[in-house]
Amino acid sequence: MSQSKQQANQYDKIFRENMEAVLPSIVKHLLKLDIVESEELPDDLQHTKERKPDLLKKVKDASDKIYVLHVEYQTKNEADMVFRMAEYSVMLQRRYRLPVKQYVVFIGSAKVTMATAFATEDHQFQYNLVAFSSVDYKIFLKSDKPEEKILAILANFVNDSPLEAVLTILKEIKSVSDGDLSGSRYFNQLRVLVQLRKLENQFIEAMETITKFFKEERDPLFRRGEAKKSYEFIENLINQTTFDDVKIAQLAVVELDFVQKVRADLAKKKKK
Repeated sequence: MSQSKQQANQYDKIFRENMEAVLPSIVKHLLKLDIVESEELPDDLQHTKERKPDLLKKVKDASDKIYVLHVEYQTKNEADMVFRMAEYSVMLQRRYRLPVKQYVVFIGSAKVTMATAFATEDHQFQYNLVAFSSVDYKIFLKSDKPEEKILAILANFVNDSPLEAVLTILKEIKSVSDGDLSGSRYFNQLRVLVQLRKLENQFIEAMETITKFFKEERDPLFRRGEAKKSYEFIENLINQTTFDDVKIAQLAVVELDFVQKVRADLAKKKKK
């Protein structure tokens, strides 16, 4: 599997795991919809598609309109996105006999260049395209849900520098994490998402700065003497990110050869 494909799978996994918790916030702040009821729809359209829809629901809005809401999360510009969305639209309308409202939510760092419509003599089609970068990141930090707080890394930092924003997000995740910061599921997810914004260096610097706020003896990320916890932390970084050994050594505050040993141990386990 290519590195880009592996990264895309990691991003998809995070959004699928957190979907129910973050959906109200995404609907309100990104899609600007006033939905009062929703019902899960089966995503078994894959028998005619190579992939499942990212989100598919039958919804009713505040004006009592009922329709199918279809959302796709996109990390990169895809030249044929408009045609893929058109295919989905036709299949969904045929199956449910309801209007279909479609959104592509762009979560990458590049400028959005995808076409959102096409027209021929006999056919017209259009979908909605929104970018996380259009929303102030502090909106997501107001939530008491950690799943929403990590979305802030994909949003607009407005007047804050990337380092300031990453540091703020880390502190917010710590505030809702049970136990140690480095053991938090959402903290681990954030490590993956920073790659979408190409903020790995700021993440490393923020982790060094954050020691001023969190005592070293309470956070295993900064405990140099506890080899077991350091080993487990490095395992997580290797399995859940694409950081190279140098970056992992910086994050875990260990020697490079220790990271290389952990990676070699994991390779041996996979061969068994």
